[in-house]
Amino acid sequence: MNNIMMTQFEKAQTEYENFPQGFTSIIISTVSKEGIPNASYAPFVMDDDKNIYIYVSGLATHTQNIYASPYVSVLFIDDEVKTKQIFARRRLNFDCTASLIERDTEKWQQIVDKFQIRFGELITTLRSLPDFRILQLKPHSGRFVIGFGSAYNINADNINQLVQITKDSLS
Repeated sequence: MNNIMMTQFEKAQTEYENFPQGFTSIIISTVSKEGIPNASYAPFVMDDDKNIYIYVSGLATHTQNIYASPYVSVLFIDDEVKTKQIFARRRLNFDCTASLIERDTEKWQQIVDKFQIRFGELITTLRSLPDFRILQLKPHSGRFVIGFGSAYNINADNINQLVQITKDSLS
């Protein structure tokens, strides 16, 4: 890799690391047990390993779908007003596997505290609602698109590392 390519890659890596921090909610895609897709959204918190936690009602369609099939696609995408080219919006998607964080465990307490810090007093109310639960969405692959000709796969062995997409990697 020449110095110009390395600089572009390093810039992309830094952008990837910081991109999710600009969001307080994610778009989530789930599938029902009948195979019917559903797009929704949820506020989230994220840990250093890029695990995404959502605090959702057990009555919500997306929650019911996750119980039927734990595979979830997550999308972070720049607001349309922030993009110069609508066909090349900056976006990050992860393919994740969901699991329930058992209520009132140490991990549940740590995550709900992160929600409290990030979202304030509403979380006090949600804590008292028995149908609300915390789901962990563990990414196992993904893609970060910065613009035309600037797309990167997420390293499946190290979710924090980008991999340049080349013509050879598309076949």
